[in-house]
Amino acid sequence: MSSHAENQTRESAQAASPAYSAGFPDAIFLMINSLETGGTERQFVEIARSLKSVQCDVRLGCLQRKGSFLESPGLDGPRLDGPGLDGIGELQHFGLGGSLYGLQSMRSRWRLMRYLRRSKIAIAQAFDFYANLTLIPAAKLAGVRVLGSHRQLGDLLTRSQFRVQLEMFRWCDKVVCNSRAAADRLARAGLPTQKLVVIGNGMPPSAFVEASPDPARLPGVLRIGMISRMNQRAKNHGLFLRAAARVSAKFSAVEFVLVGDGPLRGELERQVKDLGLLDRVRFLGDRRDIPSVLASLDITVLPSASESLSNAIMESMAAGIPVIANRVGGNPELITGERGVLVAADDEQALSAAMESLLRDQDLRTRLGHNARTYALANFTIDEVRKQYEELYVDVIQRTRA
Repeated sequence: MSSHAENQTRESAQAASPAYSAGFPDAIFLMINSLETGGTERQFVEIARSLKSVQCDVRLGCLQRKGSFLESPGLDGPRLDGPGLDGIGELQHFGLGGSLYGLQSMRSRWRLMRYLRRSKIAIAQAFDFYANLTLIPAAKLAGVRVLGSHRQLGDLLTRSQFRVQLEMFRWCDKVVCNSRAAADRLARAGLPTQKLVVIGNGMPPSAFVEASPDPARLPGVLRIGMISRMNQRAKNHGLFLRAAARVSAKFSAVEFVLVGDGPLRGELERQVKDLGLLDRVRFLGDRRDIPSVLASLDITVLPSASESLSNAIMESMAAGIPVIANRVGGNPELITGERGVLVAADDEQALSAAMESLLRDQDLRTRLGHNARTYALANFTIDEVRKQYEELYVDVIQRTRA
């Protein structure tokens, strides 16, 4: 893109920006635990970059300086980079020393409080569990408006973790949930509904652009993929593989791919061998070029036992790939009978039957994929999500000033 075209695009974004048009001069601080390759981490990076694009003053912080989004240090400290991402600024580090309640953790909260004051931060937002428990009290001590984030249903937290996070949320000006299901869970637990705001995830422009398949398509072979980190049993990789074994017994020209990595990979590789699927299943590892991976798939499956708002589903919909997912959490907010297939949770037979139905019907795959992409274009763009965050920031600051 030429510099003239880039300037026009930036000026158009600024003209549509609630914060920019309101003359929003205040600094925003965003904090996350780490920069691993996960859905929350991708949203953190995309939202920060989008806010920067309309000249918002965005500062960034983390608790652990690790993860594939974190590249080599620059002159002004570690920077966030990646395919299609420019450096978006210095990343402040506030380490906890391995404990939320140890001496280093207390010192880091104190140092964070002083940083928020010194930097004249107007509004701070945490993006995940450990960031919530660190940033919220520090911001309150600093006299800074603070937003918490609830980007899961909460059922993967222990009872004590859920309770302590809920008490932290009571201190917030607002709590951002990425699905109605997540917000309803907090409301049922007693958090006042006026504190809750639902803002979904946003996809970057690259998610909607046609990409070259990688791995390359195989003539006459249909491919079913699961995109998920291999770090939690609730993701149900094992269920996917058992359903794949059922499907393989009936279809000779089908291949299965697992995208992602993590501590459970070795166990999953052994399960593939035990199921006799060595010639049917491919492990692709961590991939940053998800649009290219999706372009190589015919069907995406997400059999997680718990989801708030799945980036894997949204990315698949943006690419026009039909999705099969469990009827849990926020999945029904994304998928209807005209945009994909929902099945009962932890039902191996229902999951394999859904795979078989889509494998047999190319017209159905095409229709579901087209409808899903149309819906994603209307609802999932990062620009639309950024505007919702800007409106929230402006509203919180104006209310507290009044």
